[in-house]
Amino acid sequence: MEALFIGQAYIDVTLLADEMPKGDDKTVARDYAVSFGGNAVTAAFACAKQGVVPDLLASHADDWLGAMFADMARTYKIPLHPRKVKRSSLSFVMPHEGKRAIIRARDDKYLHPFPHLDLTGCRGLHLDGHQPDAALYYAKESRLRGILTSLDGGGLRPSTDELLSYIDVAIVAERLCEQMELTTEQMLDHLKTKGCKIGGVTEGERGMLWYDEDGVVSRLPSLSVPREKIIDTSGAGDVFHGTYMASYLHNPTARWAMHFDNARAASAYKIQHLGNEAGLPSLADIEAMKKLYPPQA
Repeated sequence: MEALFIGQAYIDVTLLADEMPKGDDKTVARDYAVSFGGNAVTAAFACAKQGVVPDLLASHADDWLGAMFADMARTYKIPLHPRKVKRSSLSFVMPHEGKRAIIRARDDKYLHPFPHLDLTGCRGLHLDGHQPDAALYYAKESRLRGILTSLDGGGLRPSTDELLSYIDVAIVAERLCEQMELTTEQMLDHLKTKGCKIGGVTEGERGMLWYDEDGVVSRLPSLSVPREKIIDTSGAGDVFHGTYMASYLHNPTARWAMHFDNARAASAYKIQHLGNEAGLPSLADIEAMKKLYPPQA
């Protein structure tokens, strides 16, 4: 096991349309994509695309959407450790003018306890807060074994504050700051207090405010992708997380500024493609983004 990612699995249906129908209206989409979805799940596929294939502990149902998801995991050679639910989770994503509306149908009523996996050889754990019992167990185990732990803090969950005590790299969203009634700067201070070695708050097109190994706070601006090239921003954060994990696993002695430099280039690639799978960059794609688009001023 190179790494373990834990999250909620979705099948994403992304529809590109010029307008959102209401009432009895109908419209025809200009394009569509069907792909895997979910925060840590998409991050796992991004990591695999870049040459480090993680194990994935995710929700899974014995239905045709579940069969589709399992087939996607096999395609990327991702070992899937299913945690059974009755029905697969589904997302409808509608990108429009740099934003995206999402309708989700989720089944997170797990039918069985989470599996206890052998972490021998594991070098990284990435969580998104779903499956809070499994997330906390594996975060504690990883801390005991010296395995790097990473959290995608997209929103507040019952176990978030306890979980942060076992996280090395905590990259959270502005939404979490709002839910905890903290400013971005106060959130960074909170992450430091919890013992997170690296912490950051993502702010969309404004990039990320973060602190490094020395505790120094700085801004990582996003790359200046022209607005007309932006197709689908959904999943860009997940690709960001998967890429910095892949970068760390490829080069664990490098400073985190380099890992995040790779991650923002990966996000710049993702937003130019429709759907999660089409937006997974290779290592060559990441280097191309760095050369093509300078950081925003």
